[in-house]
Amino acid sequence: MTCAFGTDGVHVASGGLDNLCSIYKANPDPGSASRATRELTAHEGYISSCRFINPSTILTASGDSTCRLWNIETGDCIDTFAGHDGDCMSVSPSPTDPNIFVSGSCDTTAKIWDIRTPQECVQNFLGHESDLNSVAFLGNGMGFGSASDDSSCRLFDLRSYGQVNCFASDKFTCGITSVDFSKSGRYLFAGYENATCQIWDTFGAGKTPVQSIGGSVGHENRVSCVGVNNGRNGTGGTALCTGSWDMSLKVWA
Repeated sequence: MTCAFGTDGVHVASGGLDNLCSIYKANPDPGSASRATRELTAHEGYISSCRFINPSTILTASGDSTCRLWNIETGDCIDTFAGHDGDCMSVSPSPTDPNIFVSGSCDTTAKIWDIRTPQECVQNFLGHESDLNSVAFLGNGMGFGSASDDSSCRLFDLRSYGQVNCFASDKFTCGITSVDFSKSGRYLFAGYENATCQIWDTFGAGKTPVQSIGGSVGHENRVSCVGVNNGRNGTGGTALCTGSWDMSLKVWA
């Protein structure tokens, strides 16, 4: 259901219906079997999302309504973040503060957490009317985007503690599975269950996307994930990858 590259490019993590987050070497030794170097076990539900904070720690979100922080070197769960009332579907670490992350849940809320105070969230964001499937931080760490089954994406600002934009159109009545931002934060990319990826201007009115990726060169089934390349070696923001239930990945430049 989810995968993530380590921040140092050494590890890869995956998680799914077996309730485990498995850690692998990105480049295993020649001739060695591609077995997990560590299996993180504590969740009581499927793993819906995983994201590395640094080379030795990773966040997971689960259908058991919690998020967990792990030490991948020891396999120990460092802390549990419990506060959602539904399946936790997505996590996104802040790109500017390693102590902060956002989570999104089927309880329709997004929550901001500080790993130094795991007992309760530090901010709770409302606005969506159905399951919240994906969250992604802006590059400046001041806000985040969200995607929901209510057919809308929303932009929230941590400083004003509220929603600053909503992206929705009567032309799209299906759920939205995933979101990510361009390097500048000007554009929001959203994957839809109708097999398209819509591009929204975060400065716009939020009524009409600026571009639609789909049609004859697009996917043939729901777009389940989107991601902008992360910027190693100065190449960040140059391409968008979309993954689909049609069993394909497509890279758009």
